[in-house]
Amino acid sequence: MLLHVTHETRYAYSPPVETAQHLAHLKPLGTGSQRLVSHALTVSPQPAQRSESPDIYGNGRAFFALDSTHDGLVVTAESVVETAPPVLSPTAARELPWETVRERFRYAKDVPFDPAAEFVFPSHYVPRHDDFAAYARPSFAPGRAVFDAAMDLTLRMHADFRYDSGSTEISTPAIEALAQRHGVCQDFAHIMIACLRTLGLPARYVSGYLLTQPPPGRPRLIGADASHAWVSVYIPGADGPGDWAEFDPTNGRQPGEDYVALAIGRDYADVSPMRGVLHGGARHTLEVRVTVQPLEELRAEAARAARSQTQTQSQTQTQSPSQDPDKEPS
Repeated sequence: MLLHVTHETRYAYSPPVETAQHLAHLKPLGTGSQRLVSHALTVSPQPAQRSESPDIYGNGRAFFALDSTHDGLVVTAESVVETAPPVLSPTAARELPWETVRERFRYAKDVPFDPAAEFVFPSHYVPRHDDFAAYARPSFAPGRAVFDAAMDLTLRMHADFRYDSGSTEISTPAIEALAQRHGVCQDFAHIMIACLRTLGLPARYVSGYLLTQPPPGRPRLIGADASHAWVSVYIPGADGPGDWAEFDPTNGRQPGEDYVALAIGRDYADVSPMRGVLHGGARHTLEVRVTVQPLEELRAEAARAARSQTQTQSQTQTQSPSQDPDKEPS
């Protein structure tokens, strides 16, 4: 599937900002299940400095600096991504008991290092707490395969938690969101990661987008989508490296070709779409508009618009009074 993603971020500052430096994670990843076809990032006002580089996890990030006074900032990322349903590598032993996976990541002398070990430790938004383990345990019966246990936890969270866009903020602790049983996709991803890490299993945060479908007979609303977040769990091989399996507790499913992965990290702090340091601009308002749509749908809309414009021009020319070329206009 070819998906076109537009992510527009608008800031309005009062009083104006004098100088600013920003870091953006808005370039989709290239993975085994998705290929980045094209990407363009536009910034207004024009930055005085701009550069791009990968971060420690391989995410694409853009840095830009503005050195003149401005009362607003508009950052627009447009990407085309070819997606396919994720497939676990044959090396991943999805039937491994979860306790076996946990033991792989307990420190022991002369045990080979696995880079996934970094994702067992607590991070800024994902602490360890006994309450997370208590919630997770019904899914992690003794001897249960790690993949099956993670899927069961995904489904339980989907059933137990209520999506409520006004109930939390990014600063809301995951333990608080767990207690109240409602929040948004960021909360659910952080809670699931905390459950897994508290049990000793590597899990990481994935930011991205999800293709949503408008109601039957209704057009797609441009700018009405939002960023999304889900979880990936490490499934080691029977005798060596494995692969990451993805789970979406917000929707109770595994991500498919209707998902676009933007960045991976320990939690939201590693992959926030925009962050910055400002001099001035004590108050600001923020507006984010996201649109995800199949590329063929976008092309069809453009073709319809072009035909409509051509018909309008043709009708205008037909209705214009003719002039005698030998007569001077009055």
